[in-house]
Amino acid sequence: MTVKAKNNKAIRPERWGFTESILSFIPGNDTFRTMRARNARHGVLFILPFILGFLVFMARPLIQSFIMSFEEVTLAQGGGLNEKFIGFENYKYALGVDPYYNMRLVEEIPRMLINSVATLVLSFVIAVILNQKFKGRTLVRAIFFLPVILSSGVLPGIESQNEFYNMMQGISEEVANSSGVNLSAALQDLLSVSGVGSGVFDVLFDMIDSIYDIVMASGIQIIVFLSGLQAISPSLYEAADVEGCTAWEAFWKITFPMVSPLLLVNTIYTIIDFFMKNDNRVMERINEVWQRLEFGHVAAMNYIYFAVALAFIGVSSLIISRGVHYYED
Repeated sequence: MTVKAKNNKAIRPERWGFTESILSFIPGNDTFRTMRARNARHGVLFILPFILGFLVFMARPLIQSFIMSFEEVTLAQGGGLNEKFIGFENYKYALGVDPYYNMRLVEEIPRMLINSVATLVLSFVIAVILNQKFKGRTLVRAIFFLPVILSSGVLPGIESQNEFYNMMQGISEEVANSSGVNLSAALQDLLSVSGVGSGVFDVLFDMIDSIYDIVMASGIQIIVFLSGLQAISPSLYEAADVEGCTAWEAFWKITFPMVSPLLLVNTIYTIIDFFMKNDNRVMERINEVWQRLEFGHVAAMNYIYFAVALAFIGVSSLIISRGVHYYED
């Protein structure tokens, strides 16, 4: 909400900074007694198990691997590791010497970016549809949540190790190749010959080719968007209908602004999810180097990849946060 001063200018409420965040956890001050501070404390309690787990199980290996990225690490006789500080040599090797790491990084990042955008759009559209009232809505929601189960860590491994599945996949590829007709490639060639912008259609056809990955990755996002849609008060739509607002106007004036905070959450989750995919060729290259026991090179590659992921998250958050509408505003 906004309040108006005597000169009729709207005054926006002050945004919390670092000081207010600290005071919300210290009893005996005005900030501590506010509802926003109480919600912040509840949120911290909700993620406290993860914080403790991270500090106990992940913080030390994370620090050790970061130190390893600046060292030459070899196996010592009788067990243990020999570590020798070599500065940024591992990073230079990853970016300038390794013949595959840079190439796969450049190839995979645009693909993951396209798939992330497509996943967000698809999950939001499906969430809007599932929020409507129709028969069998619960069953349909359960069906759209199945990709979350199917894309868990166990089933993809079973899928990749299943001989029958691999045989059927090979037969399918042979049938497609023996027919001599690739509809996707043929349509793409036809559009390029006709003078239609090839760059746009390259992106569209990449999305079509990755539709399986996009659908499999959209389950959590659908649930998050759906929870936001269900939290919107029906009275807002009733008031808009009384004022003569069309469904299209209600979508952009009510639905999308109210769900926009969740768009930022889903964007961060989607980027991290695609960066950690099992079929990610960058991760495959890192695993190949790991199998050669080149620990220093592996650590450097991981942190370069981590920095790229953080950069994508930072840029996406900066762009999306400009259009996010919060209830307190």
